[in-house]
Amino acid sequence: MLPNPKLNLSGERFAVIYRIAGATEEEARQKAFDVAVEQTVEFPYELTPPAIQEAIVGRIEDAQPAGDGRWLFRISYAVESAGGELLQLLNVIFGNSSIKPGIRVESLELPDTILSLFPGPRFGVAGLREYLGVPTRPLLCTALKPQGLSADQLADLAYQFAVGGIDIIKDDHGLADQVTSPYIDRVAKCAEAVDRANRETGRKAIYMPNVTAPADRILRYGRLARELGAGGLLVSPGLAGFDSMRMLAEDDQIALPIMSHPAFLGPFVTHADNGISHFALFGQIMRLAGADATVYPNWGGRFSFAKAECAAIAAGSRVSMGSLKPIFPAPGGGMSLDRVPRMYEVYGQDVIFLIGGGLFKQGPDLVANCRTFLGMIS
Repeated sequence: MLPNPKLNLSGERFAVIYRIAGATEEEARQKAFDVAVEQTVEFPYELTPPAIQEAIVGRIEDAQPAGDGRWLFRISYAVESAGGELLQLLNVIFGNSSIKPGIRVESLELPDTILSLFPGPRFGVAGLREYLGVPTRPLLCTALKPQGLSADQLADLAYQFAVGGIDIIKDDHGLADQVTSPYIDRVAKCAEAVDRANRETGRKAIYMPNVTAPADRILRYGRLARELGAGGLLVSPGLAGFDSMRMLAEDDQIALPIMSHPAFLGPFVTHADNGISHFALFGQIMRLAGADATVYPNWGGRFSFAKAECAAIAAGSRVSMGSLKPIFPAPGGGMSLDRVPRMYEVYGQDVIFLIGGGLFKQGPDLVANCRTFLGMIS
């Protein structure tokens, strides 16, 4: 028999709303109980000491039918289970249970005790607007592509985008440290090109290089980007890790806005009964990890997201989360200029419109195409 420990816990708890599939409510409730145990002790419940059963094991606090053989279960956990760390918090939220079918994280309910541990976005919506000198309208973003162009060629594109009125010129997420455009060469030349355009136009466009890199390089890449004149960073937390993005966002030697990219995160959201909801993953979790803007595929493009799912991401980007700032949704993924009016109706002013290849399809004059883009939302 295990000893029954004396636990000195606060009694405060956080909660996760799970969407659980089951042929009956009884079956779904048993799955929910399994989640409560799996996400905490991962030990036979009947052999777990009573004090741990009471204080540590997750508790089913509420259950509501969601239709079509699905139920929403609110399960709470001791705040101490998160260990004061983002990775352990994510582990408690959905560690082993992410491997089981029919379980989906819908939303997070985090008290100030937990939220106060994470600075979250350094800029957020208001800060990024002030940083760019754009107080009201939607922000415009595009991507440097395709992979295979030289650093000089990418810098020339960056210059044209900035002259044309694009606010944020980011690396495509496929640009890394390839031989065609090595990281340091590309960042230096693209940052200089955007700076030159700003001197000519009087605006403040920024260049965001992709710093998604091996763990032993990512902080160095972020600091190098700042030294070379970059105005922000692009990170794919599905590849580099959510805590790596948090580290970049909190580093005072960098102090630049962060844009997250959804690469490698698709399996979390592409099935209605598994993974993590769009609201929680691209909204709430990105904010916890320090993103100031969250990129995702808009409906109607070359990906499968629905209009309601995109609206949910926007809602998760601004839902109240203690002191964590609201952030910009940045819908993209095969968007074209003719889509902008419909997107504007859904997202309003606080959005970053991301159009990449669509700017080239508009015609051969890239600067003019960018000015048309800007004119549509000014």
